Amino acid sequence: MAGLLSRLQQRKKRETACSAVIVAAGMASRMEGIDKILAPLGELPVLVHTLGVFQDCPLVQEIVVVTREDLLVEVSRMCRDYGMDKVSKVVVGGAERIHSVRSGLQEVRPDTQLIAIHDGARPLVTLDILKQTILRAGETGAAAPAIPIVDTVKRAEGDMAVETVDRSALRAIQTPQVFQADLIRAAVQKALEDGESLTDDCAAVERLGMKVALTRGSRENLKITTPFDLLLGEAILEARGRGEL
Repeated sequence: MAGLLSRLQQRKKRETACSAVIVAAGMASRMEGIDKILAPLGELPVLVHTLGVFQDCPLVQEIVVVTREDLLVEVSRMCRDYGMDKVSKVVVGGAERIHSVRSGLQEVRPDTQLIAIHDGARPLVTLDILKQTILRAGETGAAAPAIPIVDTVKRAEGDMAVETVDRSALRAIQTPQVFQADLIRAAVQKALEDGESLTDDCAAVERLGMKVALTRGSRENLKITTPFDLLLGEAILEARGRGEL
């Protein structure tokens, strides 16, 4: 593994061509019966907003969508109907996120240099965030957008707050998270072999001793997790339409 990290750190060539894995295989357990990737946001389904950013990015050469088995036909049809011609495959994910990520990694082009992994339920990521993260990963091997923590953070034991955590060094990490292809493949495989169930792809490469460069994220790049998030997403879209964001 040390040899892999050494090769990555010594690599001087700036890689920009990127494959994308869009993970949209969750059960949406907090959405009160709403299937969040198919839910309307403005005039389009959530997943169409998400895919559209990657479709429009000149640095992205292909898109692999990972979804649930029961949505395979619907998501495939959606990609065709909305002209997402960079989508090369729509595949079935696994029981946990890391298994879905592995499914996507297995389907991207074998010669790709960079792989971006993005939540299908983050439909409001901007083209600028995507491009800057890809370019930064081409320089460092791993990059992800982040935003500062603005709330006071407490460490709790049960329902009692026992400590106030210094938030100055804390960041909330978003997606897309972009990696050198051989690095993320090795990191995910090692995490699976070790029985780790990770909710964050950066954590997989951090386990190998690799640092992740942080790019500028945005509070607009929210993840649709609850019905309230759909309301926030609608407000963001409307503000963008008015030129306010």
